[in-house]
Amino acid sequence: MTRRNSFPGLIALLAALVPAACGPADVTIQVALGDDAEATPLESVAVQLLPYDRDHIFDSLGAAASTPEPEVPPDLLAAQDEVAAAQQAWRDADARWNDLRGQVVSLTEQLEQYNEAEAQYHALYAEWEAADGELTIAEREQERLFETFTGLQEAIIGRSDSMRIVLQDWEDQAFADVNLVIAARIEAAGIDPVADTTDAAGFADFQDGVAPGDYWVYARYELPYEELYWNVPVTVTREEPFVLRLRRDNAEVRPIF
Repeated sequence: MTRRNSFPGLIALLAALVPAACGPADVTIQVALGDDAEATPLESVAVQLLPYDRDHIFDSLGAAASTPEPEVPPDLLAAQDEVAAAQQAWRDADARWNDLRGQVVSLTEQLEQYNEAEAQYHALYAEWEAADGELTIAEREQERLFETFTGLQEAIIGRSDSMRIVLQDWEDQAFADVNLVIAARIEAAGIDPVADTTDAAGFADFQDGVAPGDYWVYARYELPYEELYWNVPVTVTREEPFVLRLRRDNAEVRPIF
């Protein structure tokens, strides 16, 4: 949707017009899924420090629009949640099938090292037979869950596409002046928006430094049927390095179509 765009061209243009404050601060943002103990870093996520609250801008423009924002029917949201759950169940079953397949392959290779008359061969064969039986069951379950997932997905594709078009049309009208509003907010703040992209470890380091001031850390990460959206207010100073971790628990979870 339009409100989720980052307007990189406008920001690059305005950054050249706003004088930077001297003495930049060190800022590090990490984006990951999971908690800090078992976090999965998210690579290539665009992270921006904006000297304005983008949510306030879009909310204000939406409230002033000639028509209210179209509401997503609750049953469509529920159906989308059902599809997401079915997809996860299929992925879990697929992972189990792959694990069992690896076990069967490994046991097969080990069996080839022994003669059928040896005791070790019979012990390994019993393991292989049990694993192969589980693999057959897991394969059937994986196929069943995949059929369930694809069936549920196909049932809502048309409605989801239609809803996306309706929302996009409304946003194109409601947010037509958003670039002008953002330009005015940046000029009033007197500090540059800055952007970086996370590396393989999930870090955006802003190596050129960040001018001290009040910002909103903006980032988003798309999952199959929803997105994690961050718009976190922060204050950056020169006194000490600033570190922020973006996780699911401090994100707004938004449905996507």
